[in-house]
Parts: sequence; C-alpha cells; structure tokens
Amino acid sequence: MFKTEALMLTIGFTGQFFFFMRFFVQWIYSEKRKKSVIPIAFWYFSLVGSVCLLTYAIMRKDIVFIVGQSTGFLIYTRNLYFIYKERNRKLNESK
Repeated sequence: MFKTEALMLTIGFTGQFFFFMRFFVQWIYSEKRKKSVIPIAFWYFSLVGSVCLLTYAIMRKDIVFIVGQSTGFLIYTRNLYFIYKERNRKLNESK
C-alpha cells in the first residue's frame, strides 16, 4: 500500500470514527435523561468528522462526497454559532 493511500484511509476512518462518536454521545446523553437530547459534543463530533471526511473526499476527488460533506460542515458550524449566541444572550440577561 502506498503512503498516500494509507494516509487517505487514516483520514477517512478518523472521520467515520468522529461521526460514530456523535451518535454514541447523543445516545448516552439521552439514556441518562430519559429523553432525546442533543448535547453540544454532538455538533463538535459532527464538525470534526465532516472536516476529516471532506478532506478524504477532496483527496479522492469524489464530487458527490465533497458536496455532501461541505453542506454538513456549514450546518454544523451554524448550529454551534446559534448555541454560543444563545449562551451569550442568557449570560447578558443574567447580569
């Protein structure tokens, strides 16, 4: 196996690992609270997973995968923006 191929596989599997972890963390949070919960860690795992998989897709020159991961990256980033915006708003209200 060439070094480039091994590097691409490592990046791809790392992205898959982070995508798996987002669902695992979400499931654990929900089980603890006995209701469906999306913790902030879900969005961070999503973001890191999408960066890894987007990198993998670009290296593979797979336009379908590139478009899909680019869209996900924007959505995950936007969700984190809304979360922090809401936190700042609540902090300012409590002062």
